[in-house]
Amino acid sequence: MSTYFDFEEDPVEDIDVDSAGDEVAFEDEQQEMFEHYRFDISAGQVPMRVDKYLATHMEYTSRHRIQLAIKAEYIRVNDKIVKANYVVRPGDVVKFVMPYQRRGLEILPEAIPLNIVYEDDDVLVLNKEAGMVVHPGHGHFSGTLVNALAHHLGISQGPDADDERMGVLVHRIDKDTSGLLVVAKNDEAQLDLAKQFFIHSIERRYVAIVWGNLKDDEGTIIGNIGRDPNDRMRFKVFPEGDHGKHAVTHYRVLERFGYVTVVECRLETGRTHQIRVHFNWIGHPLFNDERYDGSEIRKGTIYAKYRQFIENCFRLLPRQALHAKTLGFVHPKTRQMVRFDSELPADMQSLIDKWRKYSENMTQFLEEED
Repeated sequence: MSTYFDFEEDPVEDIDVDSAGDEVAFEDEQQEMFEHYRFDISAGQVPMRVDKYLATHMEYTSRHRIQLAIKAEYIRVNDKIVKANYVVRPGDVVKFVMPYQRRGLEILPEAIPLNIVYEDDDVLVLNKEAGMVVHPGHGHFSGTLVNALAHHLGISQGPDADDERMGVLVHRIDKDTSGLLVVAKNDEAQLDLAKQFFIHSIERRYVAIVWGNLKDDEGTIIGNIGRDPNDRMRFKVFPEGDHGKHAVTHYRVLERFGYVTVVECRLETGRTHQIRVHFNWIGHPLFNDERYDGSEIRKGTIYAKYRQFIENCFRLLPRQALHAKTLGFVHPKTRQMVRFDSELPADMQSLIDKWRKYSENMTQFLEEED
């Protein structure tokens, strides 16, 4: 199978897609580098530059791509970072390491419409609709965003591919989360953006609707996130810090409706399900987030009319109320900071409008009662 570099904002050992379509990352160690290839240099090997050696021993991978990986410090000899002109000799151990575990699937092009908001020779920024799986995985081997990208870019990834340069998402969002994603269109952009995500320098702002009335207008949630030992499809916060990975979510309140609150979230780290896990941990799960306790009435009255209102809201937004609204990064070629912003999708905007009207009517009712 052809080799391609596939980066995640949260380095992972593997990806699975559960029955709900969420992309679930198997837990790893924070900032760990994973071995993709290992070459033990035999006694009969003549001295050779490491870039040339790898180009002749790694099928489907060009020397140019290897040189880019060396520049990004992903090639190590005897566990030390080396330059392209390093000469390998018998007894050396050459490793190709990346910030995620090696994995690969055959990607076939599919004519699926994409909402592209920006594209040049190096990057592509798109606005993903809720309901689309990003990466192929268990139960979702076609119809994914990556299949759509293969068609748009006119390339495929597989053992018979003429061009292995697959346009690669450098991060991901869950199936039922909408919003902005960036795609690298060439090797240089791929490695550069991967580095930005790995060091958490990317600007990412989300809008979420959470249950309850948050106490403060602004705040920061800090808590290590790791896999829930009682449910492999969920993640949880380990407040003691002995487990999981460091995670930081900043938030500010945009609008209050009493029983729910609209918030903007700024990610300092990019852990799996981070916003969903953090807000559930502080007692304010995302509205209609089935996995993280948000798909039942958490705040409000017990009266039938209110219950009917909530059920109507759930039908209006049959997913977690989360949208990746803003994305900013340093352009890999121009070196200028670029920033993209997207409108809230119709389902979330309609839900906010519905809650706003409900809140205004409730306020008016209480004033009349007084």
